[in-house]
Parts: sequence; C-alpha cells; structure tokens
Amino acid sequence: MEAGGIVSCGSWIKRPEKVNMVVLGKSRRALSSPAVLEIFSFDPNTTTFSTSPLVTYVFEESDGDPVTIAVNPSGDDFVCSTTSGGCKLFEVYGREENVKLLAKKIAPLLDAGPQKCLAFSVDGSRFAAGGMDGHLRILHWPSLRIILDEPNAHKSFGDMDFSLDSEYLASTSTDGSAKIWKTEDGVPLTFLSRNSDENIELCRFSKDGTKPFLFCTVKKGAKVVIAVYDISTWNKIGHKRLLRKPASTMSISLDGKYLAMGSKDGDITVVDLKKMEICHVSKRLHLGTCIQSLEFCPSERVVLTTSKEWGAVVTKLNVPADWKGLSCSCASLSLSLLSHTHTKHTCLSLKVPHCSVSETFLFFLCRVADLLVASWTIFGISYCILHIF
Repeated sequence: MEAGGIVSCGSWIKRPEKVNMVVLGKSRRALSSPAVLEIFSFDPNTTTFSTSPLVTYVFEESDGDPVTIAVNPSGDDFVCSTTSGGCKLFEVYGREENVKLLAKKIAPLLDAGPQKCLAFSVDGSRFAAGGMDGHLRILHWPSLRIILDEPNAHKSFGDMDFSLDSEYLASTSTDGSAKIWKTEDGVPLTFLSRNSDENIELCRFSKDGTKPFLFCTVKKGAKVVIAVYDISTWNKIGHKRLLRKPASTMSISLDGKYLAMGSKDGDITVVDLKKMEICHVSKRLHLGTCIQSLEFCPSERVVLTTSKEWGAVVTKLNVPADWKGLSCSCASLSLSLLSHTHTKHTCLSLKVPHCSVSETFLFFLCRVADLLVASWTIFGISYCILHIF
C-alpha cells in the first residue's frame, strides 16, 4: 500500500495491546503545503495503513523539513530531526482512536543542525544523534544527561546502531570508516578493520540474544558484501556476497532473525540470518529511486520503506510468520527430546518445591540439558558462519 506525498522519513510506533502505527515526516511542497508529521493506523490483516492520518503536527517554517525519525522502543515518544530546527521530541498519548502528540524541545539538540542518524538503545535508556557535520551526541534517556558530545566523531555520519545490551554503539562515516563506542561513558573503543579500498557503509548488531555479531555492508568498487564482526574481539570473521548493487539502508527484525536492505534504485532484499541466504526480494518497489528508510514492523513480518518519489510503502514478506528454527540440526533434535521430557514430567521451576526427590533430580538434569543445548546452539551458529564464509 502506498501513501503519496513528499515523504522524507518514516517509522513504526509500537503501542499497547499489539497495536502498531506509522509515523511519516513530509517535506513542504509550497506555501500552501507545509512540512508535517502524520500518524496513521495500521491494519495487519490487509497490510495497509489508513488513508487519512489519525493526527497531524504542522512544523513552523523556521523548522525546515523533517529529515529522520527515531521512535523509543516503549512507543511513548519519538525524536524527529529537521533541516534547520534541530531535533524535536514528540510524546504520544491516548489510544489509536484518540491519539495525540505533544511537541517538546530537546535542550542538548536545539541547535544541533540536521542529523543523518538518530537511534534509541534497545532498552530505551540511551539516545544517540549523528550529524551530517560528523558530530556525535549520546544522551541518557529520559534525563537528557549528556554522556558524549564529540564534534569530530566522523567526517559525516553514514549509519549507526546500538548493541542488544545497549553497551556499544557502532557508527559509520562517509569516508568508509567505522567506529565502536562504549555508551556508558562515551569512550571510543576501536575502529573496525577494513582494507584501504573498502568502505564500510551500513551496520546492524545481531538482536536474537545468541549471536554476538555486528553485520556491515562493505563496498569495494562495484562489489558489495555483508561482513560479520565478532563483538567480543571486533575482528571480522567472514563475509558473503548477497547483494548485486549498493544498499542505501539496512534494518534488522526485532527478534534478530531477518536482515533487510534497501537499494539505491528501489529494491529490497531480506536475508535469513540463520542460513545467511536471501529469503525475500521485492524488485522495483520504489522504481528508480533511492530507498531512504526501511524498518521492520515490531510484531508482523512486514517492512515499511520510504522514498521521496514514491512515498511510503508497506510490504508483507514471504517468510514464516513465526520462525523458531535453530542453527544446527543436532540442537533441534536435542530440543525435541527435551520438549518430550518436559511434557511427560511437568516438574518445572514453579513446582519444584512440591516434587519428589526423583522428580527434582530429573528437573535438575533437564536444566543441565538446557544449558548444554544452548552451548551447542552457539557453537553451531559459529561453525555455520565460519564454513559459510
């Protein structure tokens, strides 16, 4: 489904009771059409959002146009960067049928200028803004306490992402370099390794809780690969060529199972991270136009993409709705056996005090087996990646 207009940015808003909404930033077209933020309802059954916005916020002329949006994982607020008005905070109130927006100023970002990248940490406790001027700011949220204010972080920002535990921030520069920052104190930790003829462009941390990796798109001439870095050492452990064209934006699903990339000529490609294989392609989704933003829906196998030419598009992916596979068959078999054991013996954690000695011992063995399966799973993932690459 498409929504016309000069859409400059967009994102999902996760609300209570599994409700998802879409927020779009639209640039001004003429004096009679000012820059606005609009929030739409989303229907997962039809994979469409409403034709009319639930609420609209009109920017002042001095604010300029919206550039990029980052939504707090709580869904209670979001930040929007503008071309000339710094960043604004918008608090979201009410239910879907009566949603309201309250705009507020963010003191540390009032005169920040246009930001290329905005990001909240997974737990919502930190917020980062990477400027087109290369200035990096990391704030504690919601206190707005400044953790880092670094004017010379990069030449100009390309991309950024927080790790699952919110401990690290990865950022890329238009000069092809990439840095890792500790978010607790803002200390620059390291540069990611690359060859002199390689440019690291986009970055996303794994989000499934088992694979401690950082995925980056790396461009070398006309060739683009996905490189994988081990975040315990920050060493590159392999790469694979899955794209035949440069990517303009990247997103990872909240459960960490899929990685999506938008191209500079309007295609999207989705990768199954278990297999490191392409599982979905939508060609000419934004025909001949660079995809500016791409984001997975918080609870559906749907992505939101935006471009200035074609507006906003929501696309249902041809992937399983609920994906529970593991990365090696032996782990899957072990889990099946454990599932049978747990079904037969319901001596789970809440019932242990009332179990017999033999049942308690069986419960202990099951817990040990769970740990062994988890270890085998991590080993299997690492083994698969090393052999794929």
